[in-house]
Amino acid sequence: MGSKELIEIQSDREINECVAAERLRLLHLAGLNSPSHFRRPVERPFTGEERNHVTILLGGLTWKHEKLIQAVFQGSGYRCEALPNPNLVAYHLGKQFGNAGQCNPAYFTVGNLICYLRGLEDRGLRKQEILDNYVFFTAGGCGPCRFGMYESEYRMALENAGFGGFRVLLFSQNDGIKAKSGEPGLKFTVDFGMGMLNAVILGDVINEAIYNIRPYEVTPGQTDRVFAEVMETLSTFLRERERFEILERIPQGLRRRLEQKKKLKDILNTLGKVREHLYGKDYTKVLRRCRERIGQIEVDRLRVKPAVKITGEFWAQLTEGDGNFNMFAFLEREGAHVLVDAIGNWITYLMHQAKANARERKGLEAPDPLPPWWQFGRRIYRELPYGKKWLLLTLGERIWTRQYARVVEGLGGVAHPLPPQSDLADLAHPFYHSLARGGEGHLEVGKNVFYTVHHLCHMVLALKPFGCMPSSQSDGVQSAVVSHYPDMIFLPIETAGEGELNAHSRVQMALGEAKAKAKAEFEHCLAATREKLDDIRGYVLEHPQLRSPLYRVPHREGVAGVAANFVLHVSDLMTRKAHLGMAEP
Repeated sequence: MGSKELIEIQSDREINECVAAERLRLLHLAGLNSPSHFRRPVERPFTGEERNHVTILLGGLTWKHEKLIQAVFQGSGYRCEALPNPNLVAYHLGKQFGNAGQCNPAYFTVGNLICYLRGLEDRGLRKQEILDNYVFFTAGGCGPCRFGMYESEYRMALENAGFGGFRVLLFSQNDGIKAKSGEPGLKFTVDFGMGMLNAVILGDVINEAIYNIRPYEVTPGQTDRVFAEVMETLSTFLRERERFEILERIPQGLRRRLEQKKKLKDILNTLGKVREHLYGKDYTKVLRRCRERIGQIEVDRLRVKPAVKITGEFWAQLTEGDGNFNMFAFLEREGAHVLVDAIGNWITYLMHQAKANARERKGLEAPDPLPPWWQFGRRIYRELPYGKKWLLLTLGERIWTRQYARVVEGLGGVAHPLPPQSDLADLAHPFYHSLARGGEGHLEVGKNVFYTVHHLCHMVLALKPFGCMPSSQSDGVQSAVVSHYPDMIFLPIETAGEGELNAHSRVQMALGEAKAKAKAEFEHCLAATREKLDDIRGYVLEHPQLRSPLYRVPHREGVAGVAANFVLHVSDLMTRKAHLGMAEP
């Protein structure tokens, strides 16, 4: 071996040693020279002793949902405040103190929280007082996208903003309303759980009712004024309603016997509480009172408006403000009838998916191989774990959808029942596998097809945060869906802290098509009646019940618009093919 080759080998060895030494130095500086498994930081507990002075902050939903949820917290003995609607100032604060490239719901939510905490400081509270006397209650993540990192993002942003150690209580998006904090300060009782169920359902129904009535109101602003009163009535009821206790509802003689049988007493007390929350006379009375107030709004259903169904990512399709470019207010200003989505759709989706996953996995989780067909006892025993899980989930889904329909009916039928999850899954499955996880899963595709094939809207608008991975997958599939349904008008919009004018411009172009579609549909229906529009309008003026939002106008197959369905119904009334019903009292 020559001297030249020796020098080259020695030089390579020196280079490798230098690289290894530099790598060790950098690992030491980064604290990675002794790597360990990441563990969730231990949150300072929210204890039962703190309930009287700690205020729970909540936000991220519509003001209707938050007002009702706040009332349930307060009725259960908690101090609770709803944060203001997040704006662009909150977004930029969240972006300033958080990591780059996060979902805008994370920026808006944590930025809004930081704005509120700074406001407390401006009012004279010291940082330690804020840390001791406030906690934040919000949703956790679904896992396979940036939403799964919200918890750590909140903590980092709060730390960077000077509020390190501020407590964040989470409930998981995958598990529904199920506390992950496990702290005794937040106690989930039957009254609290059933109150939350009622609050979410009432929030969904009221939210949809407002958007269904407001485009057709005769007196501008009347809908908002009436529903502000309705919300005050409902929130007062949820906060102050009398709690059911079995020992207070039975005769003295039975009370002594039942006190000695604690297990039976607890079961009967729980069943009584559930019945009171779902079917109690006081609940029925307050719904009737709200329905009567809603019925005082006057509407004009002869206004031709395109129905725009909102779908997309959970937060972006729900929030009302800068977080989705103020899209709902913009659509209404442009003359659209907005069909908002419900939190209940997400709740029933979770239960439906849990059943579907359990069905697919039952063979894997069974303790023994499948016995021969003649061994009925062993086969039944093998199916018992799956059967119990299926029964509980089915019961939960039925209770939720049934109660939702009862509230819709109790408030006058202005909103619509939840669409069946089995139908959404079946419609989406040819395009998007119904067991695929992440974000809204198959729901975006399923709702697009469902509302199109059943002629419930003229256009579908999907709202999602910029770069949302699950929604981007859905958008890729939607191209195949649109090619299969050529009459479908579908528009996906990505939301962020900027780009509002561009988004509104794109929506305007698609909305122009939807308006033309709604107008053509109305003119076709009007021509089919062989009646003049002035004659129909005159008949409506002569019958005031037709101007009530509680009057039930039947939906005709193949007709999406409110005005088109209305002229067909009024024509039938004029020719006595239908009987004039009464608006709900």
